Amino acid sequence: MKKLFFNSFDTPVGFVRTVATDNRLVLIALPAESEKRVETILNTMFKDHVRFAGGPVNREAQKQITAYLEGRLFKFDLPLQINGTVFQKKALEEVARIPYGRTRTYGDIARAIGSPKAARAVGGANAKNNLPLVIPCHRVVAANGLGGYGGGPVLKKKLLKLEERRS
Repeated sequence: MKKLFFNSFDTPVGFVRTVATDNRLVLIALPAESEKRVETILNTMFKDHVRFAGGPVNREAQKQITAYLEGRLFKFDLPLQINGTVFQKKALEEVARIPYGRTRTYGDIARAIGSPKAARAVGGANAKNNLPLVIPCHRVVAANGLGGYGGGPVLKKKLLKLEERRS
């Protein structure tokens, strides 16, 4: 039987939900995330899994996400399952390399993965990032401003400000 574990917890930015298999974190839903989008992702990717509360990966994710949002953790160490196309995975793996307290533009990421004209596609990959915070897409900004963020512009600004104060 394939298992999928669920957890939700309060953080300094609101309720966060995490979803994990027995051994990998597969989804982080930020406070602004719609339940419909979460269910669509889960029903598409994990329709044959039986759902349970808790789980060891979720407990560790809660501990690390909370510590990060409280300014006590600067680098995550969680087993991740990154989903998407080959390009999206490559882009998100590069985003995961952005150091705490730093930002990169969509163009920077595109150039780093060998696709210098794919800045918009990098934005699309970020929009499909199921592991925000841990894969820090909030650290990716537009060449001329903040850029988008699935958690909303207010949360993006808060996260960047948090990291700016601590770096």
